[in-house]
Amino acid sequence: MSVDTPQVEVLAVGAHPDDVELGIGGLIHKLTQSGHSVGMLDLTRGEMSTRGTVEEREAEGREAARILGVACRENAGLPDGDLANTPEQRLAVIPFIRAFRPRILIATMSGDRHPDHHAAHFLTRNAAYFSGLKRIDTGQETYRPPITYYYHPYYEDTSPQSMIVDISDHLEVKLEALRAHASQFHNPGYGGPKTLISSKRFWDTIETRAAYWGNRVGVAYGEVLCSDGPIGVSSLPGLDPNVG
Repeated sequence: MSVDTPQVEVLAVGAHPDDVELGIGGLIHKLTQSGHSVGMLDLTRGEMSTRGTVEEREAEGREAARILGVACRENAGLPDGDLANTPEQRLAVIPFIRAFRPRILIATMSGDRHPDHHAAHFLTRNAAYFSGLKRIDTGQETYRPPITYYYHPYYEDTSPQSMIVDISDHLEVKLEALRAHASQFHNPGYGGPKTLISSKRFWDTIETRAAYWGNRVGVAYGEVLCSDGPIGVSSLPGLDPNVG
């Protein structure tokens, strides 16, 4: 962890160095462009990826973070392909939560097709809870984020406890941030093996998926957030111009 890790309003956590961009890159840019401070935490370095080296992926992540305008991007260095909700791995995540001290934590949702995304849900959720316990000593003040939301990098849950964020003005920047991950997504100039997410078909579904969810709420493009329980609002979203 960097000694200059800033406190942020929102901390977005992904299992791999492109998860946040894929799931909520539009939301992240919308927040930073509105003046909100956002941090990103990758739990692994993506060392098990079929394409790209750790060094390439680190550089790609830095560039994507710059494009999205985030305050800081960190990496917990946990094992790719072997994320688990264990005391040891929680202890690796807690210092980041205590350093960033976000008002809102956003993590991967359970049930995702990638086992690491599924494991990261429980690991991050429980680390956030235990981050508030004084007897877990990391040399930092305890802290527990008051609000947590979840996202799917690959697909979304349609439960009633979901909300759709309008990212119509931010889709192009989301795609630009994803293009920064040149080793991972569709890039005919990269000579690595073919994978699902490097296919043209997968790339096209990113916009299609955003258009589908945007259409559900009457906008061009949207991204989905999920919650463990009811979401409190200060006004009806349709009445408050600052909501939505």
